[in-house]
Amino acid sequence: MERKLKALFDYQKFEGNAELQQVINSVHSRYTAARELSLDDLMQVAAAGVPESLQKKDDSRNRK
Repeated sequence: MERKLKALFDYQKFEGNAELQQVINSVHSRYTAARELSLDDLMQVAAAGVPESLQKKDDSRNRK
């Protein structure tokens, strides 16, 4: 099975494909302009759910 997957997804088959290269360039140009997140920005990212600090604030507001 691994051999079949390698054969199907062998990059060498697609390397010279002009249409594929246009898609790659398009995606690359859209996402390379994105800036790197600062440490402060990363503190605001919640990969799974609401950050604890926000939950605590919300809980204290709901109790009033």
